[in-house]
Amino acid sequence: MKSQKEIALDGKLLESVAALGLSERASKMAKLVLEDDEIQAVQEYANTVSIMRLHFNDHGPVHMRTVALNAVIMMGILRDAGVKTSLELEECGVFEDSLIAVFLAANLHDLGMSVGRQDHELHSAYLAFPILDRVLKEVFGRDAGKRAMIRSLALEGISGHMGNRAIHSLEAGVILVADGCDMQKGRARIPLALAAHPRVGDIHQYSANSIEDVRILRGVEKPIRIEVTMSSEVGLFQVEEILLGKIAASPAKGHIELYAQVSGGGLKRYL
Repeated sequence: MKSQKEIALDGKLLESVAALGLSERASKMAKLVLEDDEIQAVQEYANTVSIMRLHFNDHGPVHMRTVALNAVIMMGILRDAGVKTSLELEECGVFEDSLIAVFLAANLHDLGMSVGRQDHELHSAYLAFPILDRVLKEVFGRDAGKRAMIRSLALEGISGHMGNRAIHSLEAGVILVADGCDMQKGRARIPLALAAHPRVGDIHQYSANSIEDVRILRGVEKPIRIEVTMSSEVGLFQVEEILLGKIAASPAKGHIELYAQVSGGGLKRYL
């Protein structure tokens, strides 16, 4: 059974994709992914492993849906600003193809947490491969060229989402940043409750727990503006060590403004 949070995110995702005014193909793909029993099952088990076994934060269906929503918002802003995707620039596909690849990658990028943390992005890639094949056949039918192209682009986004491997497409860059933006305090509550003793690395949990809000907006100087609001300065660790690093490694970096502030304080500009 899906949680109320997951159901709410499903609604937002379907609305966000529909609002882009694309063909029925994009909406069909989104519905297929969000209603797929295998995707849901692996997402849920990935979260069990992440939280119960490894004592990490949420890496399950809520996180992957949140990353997908972040990515769809960013893709829409970039399109409206006249920024072409890599598929468009290479004259291989249209914006809708890029969006489908990004949506798929976002919803599958952490499946590998069901295996373990180390190299989980690579585990995610091989776990996602047969799912990508199955979904893309339903969406694109006998168009093998389109299926192969979008599958490869989605796999780049999945395997590159940690920022420790070079990625080159704008689409994969959007996944990298969208993942980094999911750092609100809700993701830290469960591991904080489970942790009975301080451990090396707990700064990540306490830093994440101070993040009140992350907003993705239309920018002034650049197309995308990311604003992070936190309850205390410990949240700057999360911004500087996680989000800023992912933006710096992203091909979308040149299109992003980044600001952070402690509640009631002034904005600190990073990008």
